[in-house]
Amino acid sequence: MSSDDLVSRPHYDSRAVAQGVPEREPPVKPDVPQPSSGSATAGYRSAKSSPDEWFSNYHTILQQAGTESHVARSIQRESKTLHQDTEADTLKTQAQGTRLLGERLQEIHSWKSELQRHIDQLLADTESLLALKTRLEKALDATETPYAIATDNLNCRTRRLGPDLVRDTVEEELVKEVDLIRSVQALLKRTRAQVVSQIKMNRDAKQTLELDWSDKYQAYNFDDHSGRYSNMSPDTQHHPSSATVQDQVCNCTLWTKFTQDNLHKAFQEEQATHSLRLLVERVLQDTTDDLRFQCSTVDRAFSQRCEELIEAKTQLGMKLAQVLEHIGAQERNIVALQQAIHNKEDPLRVAQSRLYLRSLRPNMELCRDEPQFSLEGEVRQIDATLESLHQQLSEARGSLSHLEESRITLEKDINCKTHSLFIERDKCMTNRKRYPAVSTLSGY
Repeated sequence: MSSDDLVSRPHYDSRAVAQGVPEREPPVKPDVPQPSSGSATAGYRSAKSSPDEWFSNYHTILQQAGTESHVARSIQRESKTLHQDTEADTLKTQAQGTRLLGERLQEIHSWKSELQRHIDQLLADTESLLALKTRLEKALDATETPYAIATDNLNCRTRRLGPDLVRDTVEEELVKEVDLIRSVQALLKRTRAQVVSQIKMNRDAKQTLELDWSDKYQAYNFDDHSGRYSNMSPDTQHHPSSATVQDQVCNCTLWTKFTQDNLHKAFQEEQATHSLRLLVERVLQDTTDDLRFQCSTVDRAFSQRCEELIEAKTQLGMKLAQVLEHIGAQERNIVALQQAIHNKEDPLRVAQSRLYLRSLRPNMELCRDEPQFSLEGEVRQIDATLESLHQQLSEARGSLSHLEESRITLEKDINCKTHSLFIERDKCMTNRKRYPAVSTLSGY
């Protein structure tokens, strides 16, 4: 068989096939006419490779298998090392998580204890404020008796007759007592309102602490239960989404600040309660002292007034003579004032007439010259003098009227004094013996 009779076959790269590399297409050769000789053996020669290609093919397969075996052994070593390392890291991380949960439990327990302490303190403060509120209400009710006594004294004294119906020291002290009782009542009401408001704020703060304590109680139970989990626990499950950080989850700083703010608010309310308790005690003490002091002042004024009435009864005769003398003098004074007023009429008419005539001057002659100023001043002076004289005359006539009334009533004034003594001593002073005691005014 000659070389010319052999038919060429396509090139076949066995290594490329083994490595998964796509086979390159053989170059397209132009059609060359083949000789017709040897066509009967063409099928035996066309699909066969050379010995070199055979050796190259199986050597490639052996080399590829060796490479894959080496890679497999490397992966096995790395997997074993990774398994050992991750197992240790997992156990270490789990132990650290358990330790941190234990520290967290201690921290929560500490905050719970602090919250409970302030809750108990707020509860005690609220109870003490409720007791003070009761005292304030009793003290407020107790002020109704002094108020009724003082107003009754004022009403009785309005029935005094004649000149005895005056605003004397007794009446001034009674009015002060009424004003004092009203101010005390207003103060007690304001203080009671403060106590009620503080009780509400204490309860609100206590409720906030209780809610925080309840949340920490639940968190403590959850963390305690979490800390008891182990790899052998049968009730653990997969929760893939639990490791995702949620938007509403706060950090430790905010968590601590939240409880600190609640405790600070509770501490402020405790301090406010302490200050308010001192204030209430001082208010009750001061109001009691003020009421009793004013009561003693009014009693002394009543006693002094009774002495004055008794002394006045012995001086009525001398007073009548003095009044008659004053009436005569006042009548003479009125006559003198009337004459003085009459004497001012002529100068006033003259001055006003001069001013009127000068107002008729024509054009530029109508100027404010020195005579004009003098006349205007004269009119103002006379008007002021007349006004003073009329005022004085009015006062004199009023005084004379009062003197006449006194002269008419002086003969009956002994009976008025007797009547006034009956009101002051038998009515008012007897009624004042019902004044509440110090303990009652203090709210006990």
